[in-house]
Amino acid sequence: MNIALIAHDKKKAEMVQFTIAFEGVLNQHQLYSTGTTGKRIMEETSLSIHRFQSGPLGGDQQIGALIAKNDMDLVLFFKDPLTAQPHEPDVTALIRLCDVYKIPLATNMATGEVLLKGLERGDFEWRKVVQEKGGGKSE
Repeated sequence: MNIALIAHDKKKAEMVQFTIAFEGVLNQHQLYSTGTTGKRIMEETSLSIHRFQSGPLGGDQQIGALIAKNDMDLVLFFKDPLTAQPHEPDVTALIRLCDVYKIPLATNMATGEVLLKGLERGDFEWRKVVQEKGGGKSE
């Protein structure tokens, strides 16, 4: 599965700790990330990550393009709800795309854990069916 890892600045340390805890699950999948988040994760783990631009420079949109092509299966986006983000429209667009294409999305560690435990159990086999039928876009 293709998994995106994104974190706002104040959530990057939390994302790193999360990926350390779930490294055994994550290393079985293709990982994508915005620039700085991916760099920090790779510095602290043995995970291989395809890094895009940082979020404010278009990384969110690059991941959004993969979602729109149905090439992303899961998004872990640890948002900071207490800090205004200058690229908030990009964040909103990414979340909207996850809804349109039925991509599981976690915006915090608690939901991320539930999704990765489900992934570990094999609960995401339905994504293969969606991909075989040409996408998961809502009608």
